[in-house]
Amino acid sequence: MRIEKKVWPQYFQKIIDGDKKYELRLADWKCEEGDILILSEWNPETKELTGRILEKEVSYILKTKDLSFWSEEDVKKYGYQIISFK
Repeated sequence: MRIEKKVWPQYFQKIIDGDKKYELRLADWKCEEGDILILSEWNPETKELTGRILEKEVSYILKTKDLSFWSEEDVKKYGYQIISFK
């Protein structure tokens, strides 16, 4: 499956540089090993895509509900997923 997601510029650049090889996302969507993430750089200040895009293959997924980045209601409903890249 090909899945499109937005990434803020500071994280997008870390992925390009090879320093960031994972994504932490609310697990409110289905993702499996072998899927392709199409990552589009998103500027939260202008609320626009920058035009830069990366494609990364999902190599591993860890789901957990023990973190506190999102609302308790969303975490209870979806949990988390941490996605590593190849």
